[in-house]
Amino acid sequence: MRRWILLSFAVMLAACSAEPAAYLIAGNEVSLTVERTRPNFWTKDWQLSLIVSRLPDCQRRYHLKPASGAVEVELYKPQDGVYIVHQGKHWYVTELKTCRFDTFQEPPPEPGDLIGSFKESGGVFAFVANAEKPAKTE
Repeated sequence: MRRWILLSFAVMLAACSAEPAAYLIAGNEVSLTVERTRPNFWTKDWQLSLIVSRLPDCQRRYHLKPASGAVEVELYKPQDGVYIVHQGKHWYVTELKTCRFDTFQEPPPEPGDLIGSFKESGGVFAFVANAEKPAKTE
């Protein structure tokens, strides 16, 4: 009986999943990371977190809306140190100076240059850079 309980517990733990994908801005010290987590095997939705990091000054974790199925979170840069995160119908803004974060009530009219997306690529959750280079404005 004890073996069956231990085996069941091991199977439940093996089904848990946490997968981070990072956009490195200045090495490991300055980065934006989206982590998708499936807390147990019977859960269909992914729990999503955005980790804003500018070490050693600040590092914060913010919860995004849960997602079902394929996860794709777009990252835009309207100006230096400010990033806009787009996930489904939801838009967020974060800045690196103090690692602040907020939610847009309405989509921003101009989110900035598309930097890339956090999504599954080759079977791995990763940051995939935008293939097109943003146009330079003067």
